[in-house]
Amino acid sequence: MNYGLKAIRLAWFWLLTFPLTALSAQPLEWIRPSAGGDGFVRGERAEPFRAWGFNYDHDESGRLLEDYWESEWDTVVADFSEMKALDANVVRIHLQLGSFMDTPDQPNAKALAQLKRLIRLAEETGLYLNLTGLGCYHKKEVPAWYHKLGETDRWKTQAHFWAAIAKVGADSPAIFCYDLMNEPILPGKKKATDWLAGEFGGKHFVQRIALDLTGRTRQQVAKAWVDKLVAAIRRQDQRHMITVGVIPWALTFPGAKPLFYAPEVGAKLDFVSVHFYPKTGEVDKALKALAVYDVGKPLVIEEMFPLKCDLPELARFVTQSAKTADGWTGFYWGRTLEEYRADKPSLKSALMLQWLDYFRTNAPARSQSPRKQ
Repeated sequence: MNYGLKAIRLAWFWLLTFPLTALSAQPLEWIRPSAGGDGFVRGERAEPFRAWGFNYDHDESGRLLEDYWESEWDTVVADFSEMKALDANVVRIHLQLGSFMDTPDQPNAKALAQLKRLIRLAEETGLYLNLTGLGCYHKKEVPAWYHKLGETDRWKTQAHFWAAIAKVGADSPAIFCYDLMNEPILPGKKKATDWLAGEFGGKHFVQRIALDLTGRTRQQVAKAWVDKLVAAIRRQDQRHMITVGVIPWALTFPGAKPLFYAPEVGAKLDFVSVHFYPKTGEVDKALKALAVYDVGKPLVIEEMFPLKCDLPELARFVTQSAKTADGWTGFYWGRTLEEYRADKPSLKSALMLQWLDYFRTNAPARSQSPRKQ
C-alpha cells in the first residue's frame, strides 16, 4: 500500500468535509441494551440503535493493528475516516494479550497509551469500538511465559489484561463493548495439550480457556471463566457492555444449544455475539441456527463475509436475519472502493469491491429501528 497517497487522501478528506462535520458533528452517546432486551438503545432518549460495522483486525498484507498503529498512525486515522464514510458505526478492534501484558500481572503502559489514543480517534470520528481482547493470533508472538501458565494463573493474567483495558476505556462513550475473547472453546473428554486451536490464513483465531475439564462440566468451566473476567472489568468499569464472540455450533451440529449464552453461564453478559459465514445454498440453515441464539438479549452477528457463499446469498442472510439480529459486523482491511477499482482485475479485488459497495449502500442501521417481531 502507498501510505504517502493515503496520507494525501486523508488531508483532502478533512479539507473537503471539515465545514460540514464542524457544523453537524455530535458527541457520541452511550449505548446500552433496551429495557426489554430486544435491542440496543442510545443516549438519554433511548433511541433504537443497530450496529453496522467492520472488523478492523488486520491490513491488506495481514499485519495486525498493533504492528503499525504507532509507526503509521496516519494510516489508522485515514482508515477510520474511510470506514465512517462507508456508513459504519461500529469498529471491532482485536487486541493481542502479548502486546498489552509485559508479565503475568504487569500491563504495558505504552500499549495502553496507544489504546487511549485510538479511543480518542473513535470519539472524534464518530465510531463506536468493540474491543475484543486476549488475542493470540500470531502464535510465534505469544509470550513464552504466557504459554506455560496453567489454567488458574492464565485466567489471572487474563483478568489483569481486562482490568487494564477497562480502566482506559471506562469514561468514554465510544466503547460499544468489551468482547472477552474471540471464539473461546473448551476441551472434550480428553485433555488438550495446546491453548490454541487450528490455524487459518496464518492466524490462530480460536483459543481454549481450559485444557482439562478435571471433573467439571463444560458449563461450570465456562461460567467460572466468564464471571472472573467480568468481575475484573466491573472493578474498573460498571457501565459498558460485555460480550463474548462465539462459534455458532448450532450451525455445525443441529440441535446444539448455546454454551456461553446458556442462562447458567452467561447471566453477566449483556448481549450475544455470534460469527456466521453461510455456505452456498444453506442460508435458511444459517437462519435456523441463528434463531437458537435469540435468548432474550440483543444479538449481534459479529463476523460475516461472503467467504463460503456469494454476495447475494450473504445479503439475503443479512436481510432475513433482521428479524433476530441487532447488529452486523463485516471486514475492512485498509483499502477503499477507489483503490480496489484501480487494481488490476483479480478475484480478490472484485470480491472486496462488491462487498464494500454492498456495505455502503445497504446498512440496516440507517433506519435505527428495533428488530422486527
